Amino acid sequence: MAKSQLRPGLTLIATPIGNAGDITLRALDALRDADAIAAEDTRVARRLMDIHGVSLRGRPLIPYHDHNAASAMPRLMELLRGGGRVVFLSDAGTPMVADPGYRLAKAVLAEGIPLEATPGPCAAIMALTLSGLPSDRFTFAGFPPNKREARRTFLRELAPLPTTLILYESPKRLAASLADMLEVFGPRDAAVARELTKMFEETRRGSLDSLAAMYAEEGAPKGEVVVVIGPPAAAEPAGEADIDAALREALETMTTKDAAKKVATALNLPRKQVYDRALALKND
Repeated sequence: MAKSQLRPGLTLIATPIGNAGDITLRALDALRDADAIAAEDTRVARRLMDIHGVSLRGRPLIPYHDHNAASAMPRLMELLRGGGRVVFLSDAGTPMVADPGYRLAKAVLAEGIPLEATPGPCAAIMALTLSGLPSDRFTFAGFPPNKREARRTFLRELAPLPTTLILYESPKRLAASLADMLEVFGPRDAAVARELTKMFEETRRGSLDSLAAMYAEEGAPKGEVVVVIGPPAAAEPAGEADIDAALREALETMTTKDAAKKVATALNLPRKQVYDRALALKND
């Protein structure tokens, strides 16, 4: 038998988001070698282990989720302090992404206990990949608030970000959420991905107005949903006439230096370029 590569400490295991075949060989090795297994849903973990022939062999399978974290964490920390090799599995996807693994990892790091992770499936990244939208800069924003006004406030905070946005949403709130996104963001390019890696996987792409109208008419879809929204359109660079108009207005009440600084900041232009133009206008 090959020597175990799993070291003492906590290992976060990425699990399939729908297709059981997406688990990695390294994750299966970690499951086989762990001294104890913590899982957001032990039934899901046990089913995954059964599919891949990983026996529990009398090892503890400990539920750890939002509702029992306070009582489950002391037991896990005791195992870890004693040099145990503990793995944690979320329901699906990569731990720490919208799940309770964050608090456990934070407690482990606070005590200097080693923390590792096995990479693997993540619904947010898969939806981004399928969306066809810019992926060089993106922001994962989690779940929007349930209530309409809170959701709009949340979306307004995201609106200025010059990145692609990724959000998780409940199917029953999708139509209302898309309508709010359209109101706040305008008709940006977007995609709605659902049932990722499963038999009925689907990604719909289009502008926010077309997607909002589509789901308003069809009603709530089935399955887990990820919404991806493209970044805001880049502003047109200021033309010479715009620069001159802004400088003339500023020069009425400000020094040349201060006027150039204000206009350069407002129009996102090099300060020297604007200062040189301000001097020319003043001389004229």
